[in-house]
Amino acid sequence: MLSSKSRRRLPPLHALRAFEATARHLSVKKAAAELAVTPTAVSHHVRVLEEALGVKLFERHPRRLELTAYGRDLYPVLREGFDKFADAIARLKAKKLRTVVTLSATVAFTARWLAPRVPAFHRDNPNMDLRLHASDEVVDLRSGVADAAIRYGRGDYAGHAAETLFEDAYAPVCSPRLRVRDASDLAKHTMIHFEWRKRRRENATWDRWLEAAGLPELRPKAELIFTDESQAIQAAIAGHGVALLSVALIADELERGTLIRPFGPELRMEGFRYDLVYLPAHKDSEAIAALRAWIRKALQQP
Repeated sequence: MLSSKSRRRLPPLHALRAFEATARHLSVKKAAAELAVTPTAVSHHVRVLEEALGVKLFERHPRRLELTAYGRDLYPVLREGFDKFADAIARLKAKKLRTVVTLSATVAFTARWLAPRVPAFHRDNPNMDLRLHASDEVVDLRSGVADAAIRYGRGDYAGHAAETLFEDAYAPVCSPRLRVRDASDLAKHTMIHFEWRKRRRENATWDRWLEAAGLPELRPKAELIFTDESQAIQAAIAGHGVALLSVALIADELERGTLIRPFGPELRMEGFRYDLVYLPAHKDSEAIAALRAWIRKALQQP
């Protein structure tokens, strides 16, 4: 059974609007200008409302209007109601005007490189919301999961547009608390690894680094292996050992001194770089323009 509220029987909306505007201005002429109708139409709507309610809402004097006791009871209720309507509509319009742009990247890149730079995106794009999609799985941009992605590879993204952002280097790093000074100190500390998602000979691994450093026979005190690069970074910051990490992802820690690069060499994965990838059809979209400008500006920062 429907409640009394579900069976509302109200006078016509245009009659209620005409009364509220006339009561607010105490002028038919001003109400008509606000509602973009004629004064005759306003007067007619008010009289329709009075007839529907069976009461007189205004005392009509030659040069002025005055609310009756019935009018004074009804006016504040309608004023508050129309104010709430206006506020709700304004909020809906504001939400509609905001654009949500989604950028996908690996968990480590999202946490270490993108997240700290989100405030800058919002400062430059006050009417746009940023959604970061953190996943180590490559997303299909055609599915609509994300507007763009940052990928680390050789740039061979068939059917997609790709803009090169930067190349990366990998270096041995550790907490200054370990007092590591040269490569020979590795034998006295734990060597921290993280597992690459794909096995390639170009991967920046400790075995490859030891070969480059001329120390293929060196064995560490212990080894600590993580399935996620972010965990390896946190372990290095905590002082659990020496890790071979992306310089780009630990730039903030190197600048603050919570991590140091005590020795070289650094490794590069030849031909690999970070790219901003998106669908060619979206090249001129507002979302891609905002992401491109934000990332390029971030790369120019020291």
